[in-house]
Amino acid sequence: MKTPYESGGTERLTWEQLREGFVCPDWFADARLGIWVHWGAQTQPELGGGWYARHMYMTDVGRETWGEDAYRYHCETYGHPSEKGFKDVAHEWKAEKLDTDDLLAYFKGLGAKYFIALANHHDHFDNFDSTHHPWNSVNVGPKRDIIGEFAASAKKHGVPFGVTSHDDRFQNWWLPAFGADPDGPKAGVPYDGHMTAADGKGEWWEGLNPQDLYGLPPEQRGDDWLDEIGDLYMRRHTELVEKYDIDMLWFDGHGFPYDTYGREVCTALYNRSLRQNGRISSVVVGKFHDREPSCIEDVERGAAPEMRPLPWQGTLTFGSWFYKNDRPIRHDGRTVIEMLCDIISKNGNLLLNVELLPDGTVPPEQKPIYDAIGAWVNLHSEAVHGSRPWAIHGDNLNSHLKSEKGSAIGEVDLEHAATQQATHFNERTVDSPMFGHDEVRFTTKGESLYVFVLNPAAGPIQLPSLGLDSPQKPGRVTAVRALGNDVLVQFAQDESALQLDVPASRPTPHAAVFEVRGVL
Repeated sequence: MKTPYESGGTERLTWEQLREGFVCPDWFADARLGIWVHWGAQTQPELGGGWYARHMYMTDVGRETWGEDAYRYHCETYGHPSEKGFKDVAHEWKAEKLDTDDLLAYFKGLGAKYFIALANHHDHFDNFDSTHHPWNSVNVGPKRDIIGEFAASAKKHGVPFGVTSHDDRFQNWWLPAFGADPDGPKAGVPYDGHMTAADGKGEWWEGLNPQDLYGLPPEQRGDDWLDEIGDLYMRRHTELVEKYDIDMLWFDGHGFPYDTYGREVCTALYNRSLRQNGRISSVVVGKFHDREPSCIEDVERGAAPEMRPLPWQGTLTFGSWFYKNDRPIRHDGRTVIEMLCDIISKNGNLLLNVELLPDGTVPPEQKPIYDAIGAWVNLHSEAVHGSRPWAIHGDNLNSHLKSEKGSAIGEVDLEHAATQQATHFNERTVDSPMFGHDEVRFTTKGESLYVFVLNPAAGPIQLPSLGLDSPQKPGRVTAVRALGNDVLVQFAQDESALQLDVPASRPTPHAAVFEVRGVL
């Protein structure tokens, strides 16, 4: 049955109609690795954690300890938040070395098959040329259309392009901006969340209203204002998905932002895609409580505990979501590659955040890690890109224990994290125990089964799931080849297991990958 668009019509489909025929597009299902730049005005301060805009107004951050340096740092660097607030931080952000063409070429060279940029964070600041919201990167700070530049470069390099929106939490997230110091020389002096357009006369922000950035003071908010915020969200984000012709829209919240307003944005995105392509080739991604058949499931800083029948996505960052000098790097090439192997074995994609510096460049101390990841991905591309899961995702499972230290919570909604630990925030880091030498993950492509040995060591390993009497009923193995150096390796298969010999000489110290023929 043809859609109205294929028949030459212009009828706009409802969300219910769109979700009935949705099929995950091949570009996403095949990608397996994407790059994200979670980058904006909150990157400008060197310290203070990834929720700087919130924590710079808090003398006591409570359990949100990743922001404990923000208030002190802000007072020392910018001034007291009653005078110099986040609006002034955004003004200082210049992105002076941003070269989106160079970045997209680099990310594509790492083996990334799609690219995502942050359109706005909980700070309510748009990184695009918004006609509905004056606090944006064209009017303030860089004076550049960040999303527009990234979109053009992604198109130039033939990489699907998406944006992430975290904006629907801003009205509660910003409440500290309406506080005041509890003691000290500025005790009781209201922070700049209380400023209005009139206070900007003669200032750099003259003509802008801080209440458009921070929202109304809590005592002035009502149901009408909340409806206005939802409607504004819809208008801003409809413009975002239509102006920049995006392939992915990612929500940080749980469900559609502002309910019907967010669903309307998704309806606009899918109708546009259907109208242009004759099919829905874009995707909506989010942490939906109830599985939306027309949306992709997202797992923050972790992996699904088991294989998913439909494609999904896991996100990861090295230290802070925004680059910060006071956040430890929790990952290296080994841990990211292990996460990638685990995620793709369960039918997922890894979306890896590159923590750009404020000037728009890759941190020099992190670049060798990205380079190592890219080298591994390109060496084993045939087992990664375009792969599909096998009957089971791995063998010799649970050879390690997840330490509390290795999967520590940080820069998340702690109330939500407490109920989501089994799936979200379950990442294994450099502090986690190592995998056993025989724990593996599987993918398939065509007639080949690929075996990823997560923590390889020279010598034989046994894989019971590939024994001839295994419940998976594998075929008789005819050859085993090591990817990277294209060497045939010794193996033996009987009813109980497949034994393969991991070579001592390998092209990479990270996960070893083998093509096994005859199983499928």
